[in-house]
Amino acid sequence: MPDLSTIRNFCIIAHIDHGKSTLADRLLERTGTITEREMTEQTLDDMDLERERGITIKSHAVRMTHTAGGTEHTLNLIDTPGHVDFTYEVSRALKACEGALLLVDAAQGIEAQTISNLWLALEQDLEIIPVINKVDLDVARPDEVAQSLEDLIGEPAEDILQISAKTGEGVDEMLDMMIDRVPPPSGDPDAPLRALIFDSIYDSYRGSVVYARVFDGTLEQGDAMEFMSNNKQYDAEELGILRMGRQQVDTLTAGDVGYIIGSIKDIQDTRVGDTITLANNPAEDPIPGFEEVKPMVFSGIYPTDTDDFEELRGALEKLQLNDASLTYQAESSSALGFGFRVGFLGLLHMEIIQERLEREFDLDIITTVPNVEYHVDVEERGEEKTVVVDKPEDMPHYGDIEEVREPYVKADIITPSDYIGNVIALCEDRRGEYGSQRWLDSQTVKLEYELPLAEIVFDFYDTLKSASRGYASFDYEVLEYRESDLVKLSILIDENPAEPLSTIVHRDKAHEVGRKLAKKLKDVIPRQLYEVPIQASIGRRIVARETIKAQRKDVTAKCYGGDVTRKRKLLEEQKEGKKRMKQMGEIDVPQEAFLAILDMDEE
Repeated sequence: MPDLSTIRNFCIIAHIDHGKSTLADRLLERTGTITEREMTEQTLDDMDLERERGITIKSHAVRMTHTAGGTEHTLNLIDTPGHVDFTYEVSRALKACEGALLLVDAAQGIEAQTISNLWLALEQDLEIIPVINKVDLDVARPDEVAQSLEDLIGEPAEDILQISAKTGEGVDEMLDMMIDRVPPPSGDPDAPLRALIFDSIYDSYRGSVVYARVFDGTLEQGDAMEFMSNNKQYDAEELGILRMGRQQVDTLTAGDVGYIIGSIKDIQDTRVGDTITLANNPAEDPIPGFEEVKPMVFSGIYPTDTDDFEELRGALEKLQLNDASLTYQAESSSALGFGFRVGFLGLLHMEIIQERLEREFDLDIITTVPNVEYHVDVEERGEEKTVVVDKPEDMPHYGDIEEVREPYVKADIITPSDYIGNVIALCEDRRGEYGSQRWLDSQTVKLEYELPLAEIVFDFYDTLKSASRGYASFDYEVLEYRESDLVKLSILIDENPAEPLSTIVHRDKAHEVGRKLAKKLKDVIPRQLYEVPIQASIGRRIVARETIKAQRKDVTAKCYGGDVTRKRKLLEEQKEGKKRMKQMGEIDVPQEAFLAILDMDEE
């Protein structure tokens, strides 16, 4: 039976690009888990995308050993994603730890996601060890950042460790401090088994591989185990610990972090946050905090070449094997053909999936404007019911709608004081409700706003970066659904509805958005031989209109003189022909027109 007092389960929480993966590399090196010859930059980030962007997308875990005070300690590093889209996964990974290294860049200081993940760690009652990284940089200002951290969490500035993950300066002292301050795991090896799933991956030969932290009890190879959220039962065929690869063991007991394989064919059965117990001796209560992860942002993904539809389906199936939060269903569009309606956790999640489809599966795809999920109360035949709408085409008839509710988020924005005016103006323009303002130091302020999710999913982050010259950072958490005066803005081309171009907007913005859309479409739809009106409407009310002028064909060119009535006759015939054409003609909206509305706000 292992000695629990020598185990330390910890994680590193940091904003994107503050050196989390580099510090993980140094820890692997200093503890002898990996040799210098095997070392690559960002060892735990095994996706090309993770290396390029400097972010962690998929959480990882690794076991290390380190001797301090003459005693060998087992260190389980549970690496977590840092981005807002993966907040739930971060919270479950934090739940599996007893301590956290709070890593802050000495040049950039405290940023929005640092604070967001810090609050998550404090909620789980973790021991927080603040560490200032990148002190070797010329632009580093460690003393200022240390003072900011003291103001934030109360740790005396002179006690905060200053390190350089790149050069290794201060890393050994940090390891000793962590072993000294992070409490060992508590748990009863003889109690009924309770193990928390903090991640799972799909192995094409072995099925779903579960990464879990054991809180109570002991799991042995061959035991029948049960997942408490769905009562699914499997045999534990293989158990192991996670070093740089999988290392098989016979038992996992209280305090251990490891992997479990049980021929689980469906990754949907192994949900992050679920509790594993023994089928013949189940625990009374699961580990609290489990939630169903629901997509918040929806977008249509279509192949540029319609022949690639089945390849796109196969690619989404493969991505879903390792990402249970990704949802999709087939749909068709008159403008873009056959494709899929895909649900994502947030914008970064959407961007990553798009990029992986293009890179790993060599697919050329078109992505429609992202939408959020609306709750619409309607009255049908005297009965009230609520329908969930995630695309404008599904919006019920204007006259049947009683109430529309949309998701709101609490946004934390950290910005240098010079740009407060720009940031406030942006939030007010996006229907934001002011919450609070807090100075982190003499130069930096944290603003809190409540914003509709629909207003931030499209280009809020890019606009915020422009408004603050790249200095502002942004983080959000979903609050609840609130009633809003939202309407479906339909586009009519030659008086026929073009459903794929419709959008859901706030009534106050309908006229402006309609005018922009109509103007953009006028520029990209080819001219016809007759006049084509483009209209934006709410129900039956037209709020904006543009006209594509007719392409004039000079039918009188062949008349070289003679009576004027000959010309008039030809013009009259042309006029009648245009009228017939207008009655029978159909406008083909080119793909370029559909894509043009995606960058409507970039003008």
